[in-house]
Amino acid sequence: MNFVFSRHRLSTRALLGVGVAGACALLLPVIPGVAVAQSAPVVRGLPDFTELVEQVGPSVVNIRTLERASAESGTGNADEQMLEFFKRFGIPVPPGAVPKTPRQDRAPSEEAQPKGVASGFILSADGLIMTNAHVVDGADELLVTLPDKREFKARLVGADKRTDVAVVKIEASGLSAVRIGDVNRLKVGEWVMAIGSPFGLENTVTAGIVSAKKRDTGDFLPFIQTDVAINPGNSGGPLINMRGEVVGINSQIYSRSGGFQGISFAIPIDEAVRVSDQLRSNGRVTRGRIGVQIGQVGKDVAESIGLGQPRGALVNGVEPNSPAAKAGLEPGDIIVKFDGREIEKSTDLPRIVGNTKPGNRSTVTVFRRGSQRDLSITVAELEPERADRKAAAPEAKPPVSGVVTSLGLTLGELTAAQKKELNIKSGVRVDGAEGAAAKAGLREGDVIVAVANTEVGSAKELETVVARLDKSRPINVLFRRGEWAQYTVIRPSR
Repeated sequence: MNFVFSRHRLSTRALLGVGVAGACALLLPVIPGVAVAQSAPVVRGLPDFTELVEQVGPSVVNIRTLERASAESGTGNADEQMLEFFKRFGIPVPPGAVPKTPRQDRAPSEEAQPKGVASGFILSADGLIMTNAHVVDGADELLVTLPDKREFKARLVGADKRTDVAVVKIEASGLSAVRIGDVNRLKVGEWVMAIGSPFGLENTVTAGIVSAKKRDTGDFLPFIQTDVAINPGNSGGPLINMRGEVVGINSQIYSRSGGFQGISFAIPIDEAVRVSDQLRSNGRVTRGRIGVQIGQVGKDVAESIGLGQPRGALVNGVEPNSPAAKAGLEPGDIIVKFDGREIEKSTDLPRIVGNTKPGNRSTVTVFRRGSQRDLSITVAELEPERADRKAAAPEAKPPVSGVVTSLGLTLGELTAAQKKELNIKSGVRVDGAEGAAAKAGLREGDVIVAVANTEVGSAKELETVVARLDKSRPINVLFRRGEWAQYTVIRPSR
């Protein structure tokens, strides 16, 4: 089954909840000599959202996007918008979801045609509005409709695709702005509410609970997961706690059909406000970078190299002339702290580095071959992604120089040119892998850099290191495959 993370545009629908507490009595058996504890009921009643709707509703807006159409772009009607939504995110079109409407050819037109419907909320009384970046992406015009039916043309202040946050501005005053909540106080199981325009239905209210916090679905954002009903058109609308404060921006759902299936995601409002402040000040967001490719640290690897529990970010590769390269980071290092902040999992690192101001002098703590060391690094500004470098033409292999039978390895020496290409000082080429080595994932062409936290520069050195090891225990191996470094664990044959 294919599950799809879908970003949505906002709409509205009324949520009616009826709860009766204590409608029926619970009969407990009476056991002689045993006292029955009088416990409070688990559920005292369902929450009443009416006051919240009255309080926050005036701050939630409907956003319509328009684009200039041509004969090829179609009529831009609602059915085509839904079809385009399903195509955009690779979602199978559910039967009957998009009625078959006869399409009539139109001559090219300079007039803007409807593109989509979404939601947003008012940040300031003078007309700043927050929504999702994917809502405004590609739009030629933005129309904002307030709950009192007043309509304004909006201009884009700025958008950040990496976090899916955008800010737009309308020329108005005396608007009802939202109150920003504290995401750190948000608890799993807490009631929350959404207001938006699902499928274009304005002022729709839905409610549910927080299902999880810090859910990883992207590089720069730990999402809030809820079971609040979110559908196409809800994108950009607020997620509201029971104090009437905005704690998130509704952004994605997890779905097989394109419709709500019980799992939705919101951008934490503290992250969104941090981005919006930069958009308002500079029109764009600047982020830090250090120039490393990273991966997760597995349990077996963590135990075998002496790290203990799986933590940190494994450096798979270091970009040439990057801040990381200048600071002395090496492929195979495990970054466990950045500026004193613990890196519990690899996805923590890009968030912490991204929020570091470019030019800042930081301290990165790495675990390298059994011990920790601190390196000083100057953070650079994150650049657009670069295309991967083309692989160099293969060189002729030097003669085979060693066999480690217990590990199933056939080894060869590296040429000076190969070491230069891989940017390493030493290592041993794998010319063949079978048995325990093959089971560990090693294959011909890999380059072994270290064994059991010990660097190896030749087949003879590797054989010497292996000979000293306890053959009953797993052996950690740091190796390079192309440009990237990674760990594996070999369990020797007995």
